Amino acid sequence: MREHRRISGRIFSSGIFGGRISKADAAICGGVLSFAVVLLGLVGFLLFAPATAEETAACGARRAAKAEVYAEEGTVFRQAPEASSKAAITCNVDWGEEEIPEILDILAERGVKITFFVSGKWAQNHPKLLRRMYVEGHEIGNHGYGHKMCSKLSPEQTVGEIQKTEQAVSELLGIKTTLFAPPAGDYDAQTVEICRQLGYKLTLWSADTIDWKEGSDADTITKRIVKKDLDGAIILMHPKPETVKALPAILDELKRRNIQPVPLYELGIY
Repeated sequence: MREHRRISGRIFSSGIFGGRISKADAAICGGVLSFAVVLLGLVGFLLFAPATAEETAACGARRAAKAEVYAEEGTVFRQAPEASSKAAITCNVDWGEEEIPEILDILAERGVKITFFVSGKWAQNHPKLLRRMYVEGHEIGNHGYGHKMCSKLSPEQTVGEIQKTEQAVSELLGIKTTLFAPPAGDYDAQTVEICRQLGYKLTLWSADTIDWKEGSDADTITKRIVKKDLDGAIILMHPKPETVKALPAILDELKRRNIQPVPLYELGIY
């Protein structure tokens, strides 16, 4: 036992301090060891502590966003699937029939075809304009019947909005619509699933004229579009007087960039 104590004393005395340890050195050593223990405990807490409510919510939101993108895949389109040196021009029509003839004249002069999304009620009230759109080679899409917000409707109501317009267009033109532009771009997961079941593509936009906003003159409308990347873009407009004035400048910019304006069916989304 004595031999053991002597050996222990020699080992302790001849350690890293090179001699017998003082009380001050012992205190420092103890402090370092205590700090190391605290630091290791903190690291363990950070690595293995349960997530806070905020972190859990953020993680859930990220997963939900990924799930939403996956659920929309193949049904919802905001632009072309890939660059194509083309841009689709879409015009949502639930009013503005006074401006439609001039829009059609500008497009005819330039040999440009676009996609008109019409509401069923508008189509029934303006069959001659609808027929002119179609006869002149423009694509006709479905904009719902009464311009109602899809996220506020029951599944049966959303189906009715789409099918009533489909029937109206079919009776007037003899064609079936297969593209749906929800009014105001308002939709939810229910809308996406209904479109999928009915065989529709739900189309939005990547370049918006925002021509409905007060103070939107032709120059402002044009600038909102030309500042965008327009290769493969879906450009949204409405039949507004200032939009009619802006349309030639927008078409000129597309030509300058060697981008062909086309209806949606030429953009490769279906």
